[in-house]
Amino acid sequence: MVIQSLVALLVALVVMGVTAAISKRVDRVAVVDVAWGSVFVAVALVLALVWPDAHSWLLAVLVTLWGGRLAWHIAKRSKGHGEDPRYEEMLGGPGWHAGAGKVLVRVFLTQAVVAWIISFPLHVAAAYDVRWWPVVWVGVAIWAVGVFFEVVGDAQLAAYRAKPRESRPKVLDTGLWGWTRHPNYFGDACVWWGLWAAGALSLGWVQGLATIFAPIAMTYFIRNVTGARLLEKTMSKRPGWDEYAARVPLFVPRPPRR
Repeated sequence: MVIQSLVALLVALVVMGVTAAISKRVDRVAVVDVAWGSVFVAVALVLALVWPDAHSWLLAVLVTLWGGRLAWHIAKRSKGHGEDPRYEEMLGGPGWHAGAGKVLVRVFLTQAVVAWIISFPLHVAAAYDVRWWPVVWVGVAIWAVGVFFEVVGDAQLAAYRAKPRESRPKVLDTGLWGWTRHPNYFGDACVWWGLWAAGALSLGWVQGLATIFAPIAMTYFIRNVTGARLLEKTMSKRPGWDEYAARVPLFVPRPPRR
């Protein structure tokens, strides 16, 4: 598995290196958000090409469907916008003007390493044969739930934003957004728990437990570090947010309180 992990690390570094060059040219650090899904697609496809079997290709298809849609969605959503305020806050300045070394290490190198760590179930799947195919299909089902939350949540948010400001509620609290304040981030977590089950747990308990840090890390980061919590720093300033947050859970869905 060491060789598979080293190959995956090289792929992640190359993708983020190319992204950093593009980002510097357009002077926009937030370009990295488009590459986030793409780096997993690249890792999964390279592993499937170098160590091909039905299991690796199934995982590559699942990752490509998820990562490709995510990259396309973020690219479409961010087109024509300036720098993401989250990165300005993280870097202590406006993008690359905060210092090239700081940007490369804190954004691109960090995301390459984090993506490499989260993709460990894919490395293991390329190195070992499937032991329990039913677990693979359970993982696919969990992955599908995650994709559902991402796709439907993004569509509902897009429909909300398309309405004139004066005719829409101050806070989106219907559909999936009435069950969780961040259906897309919850969906992201489900996708990687599903890929962990389909990829690593299906190989045996040893491989599953040895890589469980990957979906845990993904869930922790998108809930507490780069995702939900960080976004709520700005969202919480909206009128009606406190009442919404009191009724609707931050992450794991449940029926909203009255």
